[in-house]
Amino acid sequence: YYIGEQDLYLPKDKDGKYKVYSQPAEGMAEMLEVGKGLIPTHVVFNGAVGALTGDNALKAKVGEKVLFIHSQANRDSRPHLIGGHGDLVWQGGKFSDPPMTNQETWFVPGGGTGVALYEFKQPGLYVYLSHNLLEAVLLGAAAHMNVEGKWNDDLMIQLKKPNENSTPAMDH
Repeated sequence: YYIGEQDLYLPKDKDGKYKVYSQPAEGMAEMLEVGKGLIPTHVVFNGAVGALTGDNALKAKVGEKVLFIHSQANRDSRPHLIGGHGDLVWQGGKFSDPPMTNQETWFVPGGGTGVALYEFKQPGLYVYLSHNLLEAVLLGAAAHMNVEGKWNDDLMIQLKKPNENSTPAMDH
């Protein structure tokens, strides 16, 4: 899966609502002015808040190995898979380099790419996010992985059935 992380600097009108432009060039001067503060109004995956959640959630099956390719053009990022980790991580995004193993969180420098491979071992809803948790929760840098398959009691005993995958705690 490709995860493109973008930081957006969107101007607001006098009523505090985000402005809408007929084309990007029309709002460029105002967006650059907002960007001077280096505080994004949104940090999103694949272009929009919720682009990879809800009905748009990524999908996998227990036992499937998923490759996450994560890039960020401007700012450093720290991807993290809640409920999983990077079995193999190519922090610089180059497969010719030896991978790091068993990384909870990995680093993607601004202008760079990081790659992680993970084999899903249990079904459920996993959250892939920027480990700057404020950006993930407040600005939208989060994705969901719906993983289907049979629960493996050899890994973990399930005492209580989890909520349905379609009812995540985060709405984006």
